[in-house]
Amino acid sequence: MKTITLAIDCMGGDYGPPISVGAALIALEQHPHLHLKLFGDQDRIKQELSRSSINLSQRVTICPTSDVVLMDDKPSVALRSKRDSSMRKAIEAVRDGEADACVSAGNTGALMALSRFIIKMLPGIDRPAIITAIPTANGHTHMLDLGANIDCDSETLFQFGIMGSVLASAIHNIPRPTVGLLNIGEEEIKGNDQVKQAAVLLQSTSHINYIGFIEGNDIFAGKCDVVVTDGFTGNNVLKASEGVVRLLASQLRSVFERNRFYKLVGLMIKPILKTFKDEIDPDKYNGATLIGLKGIVIKSHGGASITATVNAINEAITEVEKNVPQRIAQEVENLLIDRS
Repeated sequence: MKTITLAIDCMGGDYGPPISVGAALIALEQHPHLHLKLFGDQDRIKQELSRSSINLSQRVTICPTSDVVLMDDKPSVALRSKRDSSMRKAIEAVRDGEADACVSAGNTGALMALSRFIIKMLPGIDRPAIITAIPTANGHTHMLDLGANIDCDSETLFQFGIMGSVLASAIHNIPRPTVGLLNIGEEEIKGNDQVKQAAVLLQSTSHINYIGFIEGNDIFAGKCDVVVTDGFTGNNVLKASEGVVRLLASQLRSVFERNRFYKLVGLMIKPILKTFKDEIDPDKYNGATLIGLKGIVIKSHGGASITATVNAINEAITEVEKNVPQRIAQEVENLLIDRS
């Protein structure tokens, strides 16, 4: 099997090397064909690697850097002032062909700005988007954009539909993923001008399986494989869904702690509750793709656990194996030919 090399920004996120390197070690055990380039503070990375009993000599390269992109840094600061940051160097490794993909839990705005500046956009794509899988009643759906583009015109939403369809097809082997456009109603007369115009564009191409407008409650019902929306709406939907999961967990704990009888019932159905928790656990779906770039960049949640970070690394591996950017580029090229 072909070796896959990933560039890991070890300094990103709320916890840095204890999480990023801890996840890297697990990923190395799970994937014998994996090689990792670890960017960041050399001493701290070595300290975390020393906890492993596996032979890392041929599978890990430490790439020392002198700077860190902080979670509250403006993208302009990351671009102009932090040229030796772990985030920037990891992205440059993808650009230079030294790594097949980059994984970072760092500042989202900086990661997006650096990736767009260093790796560049695919031909025919105007803006990158953030896309990830979210749980639904019948499995999951992919949703984009989740915060990269606050305001989107109709052409941008149309491009999101194309990219989301290709990713869902590639990652989950769905021949014709269904694509829905998020709106405040299913009727054609509803929505703002951008959404209405995007619907016309999506309906006009045979390159995607567009099913029309969907509403917020349709997302988690699993009505479609890909949900298209602007970054402002998508980010709020994602954060709201994470908040609902935490609320449910808190409310369930409160109920089962009311008295001895409820505690006993809680113990009896504990396996069922664990299954339920595992199905909707945000950690399971950690690893959002910065889609539309010439290379693969995966954004892990800033407060992600080791388990969640492993899932982000696994997402990067899958996208490398499935050649996602190349498949998007081919689909966009075909679309542009049809439009000409």
